[in-house]
Amino acid sequence: MVSILLVHHSPSQATTEIAEAALSGLRMPELGAVDVTVRPALEATSADVLAADGFVLGTTANFGYISGALKHFFDTTYDEVREPTAGRPFSYWIHGGYDTTGAETAMKQITTGLGWKLAFDPLIVTGEVTEDHLASATELAATVAAAAM
Repeated sequence: MVSILLVHHSPSQATTEIAEAALSGLRMPELGAVDVTVRPALEATSADVLAADGFVLGTTANFGYISGALKHFFDTTYDEVREPTAGRPFSYWIHGGYDTTGAETAMKQITTGLGWKLAFDPLIVTGEVTEDHLASATELAATVAAAAM
């Protein structure tokens, strides 16, 4: 059985909807048995990361950067998980009101440093979350799970 860790910071209704859409992608019956662990970014641990075969990450764009909660997740797990999890598949979403450029750059730099392999193009949303965005979040997560198999 493949294990996927969904780590997110979802303080708004819009980001909660994206997280729920991603979770539905990880639970698609077509994938078979997928062990899903969902953690708010401030609660995720190195043990969670080490136990997972792939990762789905979500964040808001705050002041041009990833959320402080997701940054805390990376800060507290990075050194312990970098080598053992290199090469594992991942993808992510970012939701911002206007500009996500800094958050996108941060996610690319951090995940490159971790050595994780992008399994699906990131979902970048500015403004209102649409049904198309939610469908993309579902596909993104399902693809990460499939890539981990």
